[in-house]
Parts: sequence; C-alpha cells; structure tokens
Amino acid sequence: MQTAKDQVRQMLDAMPETATLIDIRYQLNDSLYSLHVRQQIELGLEDSKAGRVVPHEDVKKRYGHGQG
Repeated sequence: MQTAKDQVRQMLDAMPETATLIDIRYQLNDSLYSLHVRQQIELGLEDSKAGRVVPHEDVKKRYGHGQG
C-alpha cells in the first residue's frame, strides 16, 4: 500500500513541468480532499468490521431525534 507521501509525489509527477504554483495548489487541494474522504471511509469500514459502532437508534436518542 502506498503511503500518503507516495500518493502526493505521484500526483505531482503526473502534472506537467510547466505547472504553476496555482495549478499545483488547485490540483493538490482537490486530490488531497479525495484522499482524505477515502481514508475516512476506510477507517469507518475498519471500525464497523471490528464492531466499534453505535446502533442507529442509540445515535438518534443521543441527539434528541425520534422523539415524536
């Protein structure tokens, strides 16, 4: 599995040599957001598989929803 640093290097290497700092900033911003979302999903799936979850009904009670 690639490290986060490897993934960023790969993104930079895929950009043209003529890329400006603004180009790099926008490309990395979009790509880093995607990586962050993917990481959070993977962490959530790991938590779910390990049983580290809160039942939906408990969440609703905790935050005051489901009260007629």
